[in-house]
Amino acid sequence: MLCAQCEESARGVCRFCGRGVCATHHAAMPFIITVFGDDPPRSIVVGGTLWCQVCRPQPEPIAMPELA
Repeated sequence: MLCAQCEESARGVCRFCGRGVCATHHAAMPFIITVFGDDPPRSIVVGGTLWCQVCRPQPEPIAMPELA
């Protein structure tokens, strides 16, 4: 697999979009595994997951009424 930005050999895969990332073009971003509870909601988060810096994980949920 090659890096999506420079086509060097990838060292990992972006957790958010699946692009290959090399040692130069990777960054770390927290990844929420699950959300539970309701007062207040809590989450289980993995810090330092690989991120390609190309995709843009959204900070807020996106409504998808077509899936209802």
